[in-house]
Amino acid sequence: MNFEELEALLGRARQGPLGEEDYQELEAAIQTLSYLIELIGEKETTISRLRALLVKPSTEKTRKVLEQAGLASPPPSGSPPPSGSENDSEKKKPGHGRNGAEAYRGARRIKIKVPHGSLKPGDHCPKCQKGKVYARKEPGVRIRVVGQAPLAATVYELESLRCNLCRHLRGRGTGGRGREEVRRERGGDDRVAEVRERHSLYRLPGLEGNLGIPLPPATQWEIVAETAKLIRPAYEELIRQAAQGEVLYNDDTAMKILALARASPRTFEVDEEASDSPLRTGQFTSGIVSTRQGQRMALFFTGPKHAGENLAQVLARRAAGLQGPIQMCDALSRNLPKPLETIVGNCLAHARRHFVEVVANFPEPCRHVLESLGEVYGYDAQAEALGLPPEERLRFHQLTGHPFESHPKAAAE
Repeated sequence: MNFEELEALLGRARQGPLGEEDYQELEAAIQTLSYLIELIGEKETTISRLRALLVKPSTEKTRKVLEQAGLASPPPSGSPPPSGSENDSEKKKPGHGRNGAEAYRGARRIKIKVPHGSLKPGDHCPKCQKGKVYARKEPGVRIRVVGQAPLAATVYELESLRCNLCRHLRGRGTGGRGREEVRRERGGDDRVAEVRERHSLYRLPGLEGNLGIPLPPATQWEIVAETAKLIRPAYEELIRQAAQGEVLYNDDTAMKILALARASPRTFEVDEEASDSPLRTGQFTSGIVSTRQGQRMALFFTGPKHAGENLAQVLARRAAGLQGPIQMCDALSRNLPKPLETIVGNCLAHARRHFVEVVANFPEPCRHVLESLGEVYGYDAQAEALGLPPEERLRFHQLTGHPFESHPKAAAE
């Protein structure tokens, strides 16, 4: 039936045994169906948007979930529906991400020209050996960016010499012994710390641009890349320390890197012993959190490998005499570090979420599971409040179903 036929049927039902109240409910249902079909025809519509329109605000609290399934008192009327906004994608402005010295309006300027390290006006041109160099009116410039709150910059005017015969230009860079100080001061570790402290390479340019110190993301990346090789030993040691952890957490998230996206698929070849599909086109960032003696270490790896493969590379540096660590992850097979063995503790929150999703279809069985897990979480909160060590915490959970006072430490307190 098309919507014209449905509307005709609706008109006949209004005069029949339905009554005005039933008619309004049926009319609302048909209008909702029509609106949903229109939304499905739009390419911007996502499953998340449709779900937000059809169901009540999402929550995973047991009481709210059961109320939504009709197993308890309904939520108070008049609650606002979930709201969401879609940001229209804006086209990026063309440009190469570079800024000239004149763009640094807020920079401190050194008016004293820095002389060339090996030449002066009137000297023979070192390239052609025939002409003589002369001072140009426009000086060469070098910009030094330093770390402060947030960043500051200094513009140096360097002596610029050009041969009057071959027109060869000297002095645009920081060459020469007389400019060694300028080269050293071009930027230090303080600017690297400041850029990383701001976290996002795309947020800092807006703030800096308003202060007259434009700093494009490409320039920030160059600053960080220059220093990356200096901290490589610390990076390797952090991985080694994380490999000795007692409990490790790992998971994946999709990550797109343009340099890898443009590369040949052969770039994504991985070790066949570590994966069933040695040729991949996907990109992932694996987060690995290792806990050791109460300290947490976070590692991130981006590339074609999954979380289990990256975890296997980390655990390859584990000391031979140590027992296999406890691994917390969801139940995806690609999270397991093959062929290494760990004590796997699958994520209970992920398992519980699956029951939350189907509670409307299987209300009573899901109610039993959710309420039972609520008791488990309650016991865990009590164990944490008591500050129990891992062994006592496990024993406390094994006493589930007994009175709380039955635990010796709880009774003592």
